[in-house]
Amino acid sequence: MQNYLPDWFSKEKLNQRKNSSAEQQSDTPQLTHLELARDSLKQLLEDNRVPDSIRNSLKDDYNQLQIMLDKLEQGHIHIAVFGRVSVGKSSLLNALLDKKCFGVSLFHGETKKTGMSQWDEYADGNIYLIDTPGINEIDGEERERMAHEVANRVDLLLFVVDSDLTDVELQALKTVSKMQRPILLVVNKADQYSDQEILELRTILRERTKGIIAPENIVFAAAQPTKQTVIYVDENGNEQESVRQRPVDVINVKSRLWDILEAEGQTLSALNASLFAGNLSAEVGQRILATRQEIGKKTIHYYCLGKGLAVALNPIPVVDLLAAAAIDVTMILHLSKIYGLPMSRFEAGELIKTIISQLILLMGTTWATHLVSSVLKLGSGGVSTALTATTQGAISWYSTLVVGKVAEAWLSNGKSWGDAGPKLVVQEILDNLDRNSVLAEAKQEIMGYLRK
Repeated sequence: MQNYLPDWFSKEKLNQRKNSSAEQQSDTPQLTHLELARDSLKQLLEDNRVPDSIRNSLKDDYNQLQIMLDKLEQGHIHIAVFGRVSVGKSSLLNALLDKKCFGVSLFHGETKKTGMSQWDEYADGNIYLIDTPGINEIDGEERERMAHEVANRVDLLLFVVDSDLTDVELQALKTVSKMQRPILLVVNKADQYSDQEILELRTILRERTKGIIAPENIVFAAAQPTKQTVIYVDENGNEQESVRQRPVDVINVKSRLWDILEAEGQTLSALNASLFAGNLSAEVGQRILATRQEIGKKTIHYYCLGKGLAVALNPIPVVDLLAAAAIDVTMILHLSKIYGLPMSRFEAGELIKTIISQLILLMGTTWATHLVSSVLKLGSGGVSTALTATTQGAISWYSTLVVGKVAEAWLSNGKSWGDAGPKLVVQEILDNLDRNSVLAEAKQEIMGYLRK
């Protein structure tokens, strides 16, 4: 049986992961993919390192995470329909259920919100079918968002169309395919086409969805077939006309669903939960990083001001440099605590040496100006101190800003320069800073404090 999951989640890859885990800890029984998924969800739910503010801002996602964990525990699988208005999504679900559970109307937009019903026909009733609003509803931005939200959290998608794909449908199909869920492309209202037309439509759809939908996952159905006019000859030889209801035909959809569920049923649920947990974990990480960066920005500004004033007010150049180094070391220690990666003073000093060595290579002129300012301030006997102090303080401000931002980049990457190395990291920081603007703002703020 073909595996309909993404290659990176194949059974072979799972077995490699389990074997690797067994080699590292031979006394622990091998975990199944379901147990791995449950473990991932539980760890994310119980992670006390996540600040309450971030957990509260993602409250709905954490609630959904708990629902997914419960779903895994109960062995439930969720299948959702997706598509534009009036292609017969609700009718398809009703036909699969063999009863009317979802609203069907001749008017557009009958499905106003998502709905769910248990599919008793399969296994022990652990399959649930979910209806969603149309993706092209009038005033449908919120409904489309809701449909995408459901598609992102279910285990399998039935993308329903009733003809060749429109541009809206093709774009939507590409979007949901990025969610890495198995997708069946169901061509509903197949009773409207002849056998030859169905053959031609299948060929067109296979070409248009190449690389998105597997050919065997394009199936035809007639969930709510139209009535058919029949002409017949009665016993007297006269032609008579009658109307009859064509039979519902969703056997191809059922058959394909059963194949996939039999082969990968529980793995689908585990995959979906793992993907959602991974996405939420990434979102949590980004928000924590953003919070740290905001605090780090204020912290760096505080040290820039402190260093700028210290250098501007101190008339002895050598002491200037010593004070500047001490301030930079303290700043890096402060930043390391903000990023949850505490350092020793020695480590901070070594990091500064690395940063300064790159700055000297990239900013020779700036450091020369800094030294000249120190000499001018010392040799002037205090006459030009007011004139040179602000400039020297601004340059010290700028150097601390660069050191702080480079240290942040290093800490954000887990105390690593990554593949770029320190030189490229420093160069990128310098490129992203408008030196003249920074110096001008620093001078203005330092001068304001000096006047006080």
